[in-house]
Amino acid sequence: MTEARMGAGGQALWARMKPRGGRGDRSPLGMWFWDIDRVLLLLALLLIAIGLLAVAAASPASAVRYSGDHTHIAPLFYFWRQLGWVAISLPIMFVVSMLPVPVARRLSLIGAGVFLLLLAAVPFIGVEVNGARRWIGVGIAQFQPSEFLKPFFVVALAWLLSLKAKDETLPIVPLSVVLIGGIAACLMMQPDLGQTIIFGVLWLALLALAGTPMKVLGTMIGAVPVGLLLAYEFYDTARLRINAFLHLDDKTAPIDHYQTDKAHATLTAGGLVGTGPGGGTMKFNLPEAHTDYIFSVIGEEFGLIACAIIALLFLALVVRVFVKLLDEQDEFRLLAAAGLATQFGAQALVSMAVNTGIAPSKGMTLPFISYGGSSMIALSIAMGLLLAFTRRNPFLNRSPYSVRWSGQ
Repeated sequence: MTEARMGAGGQALWARMKPRGGRGDRSPLGMWFWDIDRVLLLLALLLIAIGLLAVAAASPASAVRYSGDHTHIAPLFYFWRQLGWVAISLPIMFVVSMLPVPVARRLSLIGAGVFLLLLAAVPFIGVEVNGARRWIGVGIAQFQPSEFLKPFFVVALAWLLSLKAKDETLPIVPLSVVLIGGIAACLMMQPDLGQTIIFGVLWLALLALAGTPMKVLGTMIGAVPVGLLLAYEFYDTARLRINAFLHLDDKTAPIDHYQTDKAHATLTAGGLVGTGPGGGTMKFNLPEAHTDYIFSVIGEEFGLIACAIIALLFLALVVRVFVKLLDEQDEFRLLAAAGLATQFGAQALVSMAVNTGIAPSKGMTLPFISYGGSSMIALSIAMGLLLAFTRRNPFLNRSPYSVRWSGQ
């Protein structure tokens, strides 16, 4: 289409859209910069920056707690290690975000297979830490297979469900039941109730987004309370967590409320604006201050307003993705991106709910904010995949109500 055939309105719109200056850069890096969702990238970088600040605040408390009789951990030990993990993770996130969709999908399918096998091997070759066997490896090379499996599981399930959309005869839903059942069994053997719940939520969310019939979806959702009752009856970890939550106000019950009590006390100790960086004292009584309960440390030192801002950032990330997908016509990209956004939102919601005392303690980290090498690298891969699946050519408008520059 020539500019003469566009009309006055079309010419004005084209003048605003056509490449000029930096947008004329057709190098791979230049094209990536203009294709990427820069708002989504900014939200991720902002959460990582907040995480470094939060780990710096929590590090002294964890250093004191984990310094033994013959060892001494420097106050900012966990901060410097987290800074190193961020330095490794950011390039990984950028590289993954540059992958073409077919390559990202293939990488995810391979990753899902590899980490599913590693997850199954954890009970046999895993390392036990604090009574749980969730890690493989030694020293700094330890990693948690379930953390890496999450984003790959989402993309693999999205791919399977997109095949279902093309051929209704494929038994994708029964296959997904077998897959999630196997993952749940492996996680409960570790034990890891929190990750089991997250995987279950992701599975149900993707089935709902894929248009699974309401009768089938309703049956699955209805099975959740039955599963919880069975877990309470036969799974000691679930029973202890649920009992501690249900008897939160009964201090005479033979249940350990230490973690939930300290988390709530630390979270509210700073009021609305906090005690200031380094001014918190309650955090020194908090278990896992730099990981599972870092949200409580933020509440003490930076205030409840800061906690609300973090919650809004996660909400903005999820909403941004879902709004961007409103006109997405590729079934796979829609399901994969929506599933990855749900992963971030669900994990953040569970972590914050545990810290505020409205959910049983599960040992769930806060994405991009809690300390952890496996978590940071795995989340960076997940964000890289999300950025790859939401990339759009800025000169191609998908809206049916706008001018399409197709040359016709």
